[in-house]
Amino acid sequence: MSQPSLKQLSYILAVAKSGSFRGAADELGISQPTLTAQIARAEEALGEKLLERSRNGAYLTPVGRLFEPQARRVIEAMEELGQIVGDTNINEKATYRLGVKGTLGPYLLPQILPALKDAHPNLQFYVREDTPHGLEEGIARGDYDLIITALPVNSKDLVQEPLLREKILLAAPADHSLSQVKTWRGSYLKGEQVLTTEPGHQFARLVEGVCQRLGAQVRRDYEGSSLDALRLMVVMGMGLTFLPALYVESEINADSGITVGELADETIARLHVLAWRPSSPARGFYKVLAQDLRSIIAQRLGHAVEVVDRL
Repeated sequence: MSQPSLKQLSYILAVAKSGSFRGAADELGISQPTLTAQIARAEEALGEKLLERSRNGAYLTPVGRLFEPQARRVIEAMEELGQIVGDTNINEKATYRLGVKGTLGPYLLPQILPALKDAHPNLQFYVREDTPHGLEEGIARGDYDLIITALPVNSKDLVQEPLLREKILLAAPADHSLSQVKTWRGSYLKGEQVLTTEPGHQFARLVEGVCQRLGAQVRRDYEGSSLDALRLMVVMGMGLTFLPALYVESEINADSGITVGELADETIARLHVLAWRPSSPARGFYKVLAQDLRSIIAQRLGHAVEVVDRL
């Protein structure tokens, strides 16, 4: 018995999925006569009729229903082989749509993308900032190929590779009483006014939880639209705030007018992951990227954050 080609198998599966020869031909971008001829050759090679036409469309025959899952497994196996062989040769030459949180991207990506470019010279990213909710919705719609976001990730359908754990640090005006204290403790925040970003942001929810636990008061009359806005309001003496370690690393220096420190008795942090759809053809390459990113982060930012290789 002759064997049908992989292309013919994919044509048969396309008709089975579409329920019609015309719909499958449109989806595949070929003419209907070409599709019909290729499937006829596959059926002739197998010596069995796999598809039955009717006025209502096209259906798998009983033999076709037995054939369909086996054909699908063959196609999937060949895709896996293609990934193993072609990930580094093909996928690293592509342009990927990368979504990242606005409170992370500007302070992480400039530090790591040049080294990633050295490792994969033909790799390109189209970068867009979004909220965690927007990132998850966007990758589900196909707006993004990859996202870098913080846990928790609400979608259970995404593959998640951990990258780094980032501490959240307390910031006070340079003339605040805390600036004179060597060791900061959570109890010092009781009754203090704390500024944060607008409600609904994942970062804002994290800060609100800390404030509730420590007895601090979140200022609702002055909510920052960005981390820069929070920093400026702290400089003006409008309250304390919390800032991510990578923001502090990038934007805060001795002349910033604020003092930044860690609470000795409180661990406040967020865990960032690289996530993608499990069906992505480049999923094997994405795992390589995650490992490369962890290595680069450890080399360039290991003094500011903790690299994490498992959830």
